[in-house]
Amino acid sequence: MISGIMKGTEHFSEVFLRSIDIHELLPQQEPFVMIGCLTHFDMIRTVTETKIQENNIFVENGTFSASGLIENIAQTCAARIGFVNKYILKKGIQIGFIGAIKDLKIHSIPKVGDVITTVVDVQEEIFGMILAKAEITCGENILVETNMKIAIKEG
Repeated sequence: MISGIMKGTEHFSEVFLRSIDIHELLPQQEPFVMIGCLTHFDMIRTVTETKIQENNIFVENGTFSASGLIENIAQTCAARIGFVNKYILKKGIQIGFIGAIKDLKIHSIPKVGDVITTVVDVQEEIFGMILAKAEITCGENILVETNMKIAIKEG
């Protein structure tokens, strides 16, 4: 069990997930929102899709920075936590912090107009810590691979 909820027992349609205002799931607000929409959710895998916009604070000279990519992964984790809290546990948003980034491989940087897909797979969740494996792709190309530890603030 993860967070007292059985793995794999939930099913939410992509249409429903895409209809959710991502701001309802995140503690971050504009201009610091780095994800566009949720496209898949289960207790292990969370997927977001994001179109890189020219006015994004992490865009410089038409490209999305490495810092923006890392924040995109962290916010995909935050969207997962926000979704669980709002739609399953019926409680408010919790704040999370990046505890560690391990084995970060940046193969390529997306450009303005690119649509990136971020997949976060939870490897372990215990005592307010989430260990996750993440990958960002653009089309068929893998842009980023990493493992991330997220600490969740209780209360």
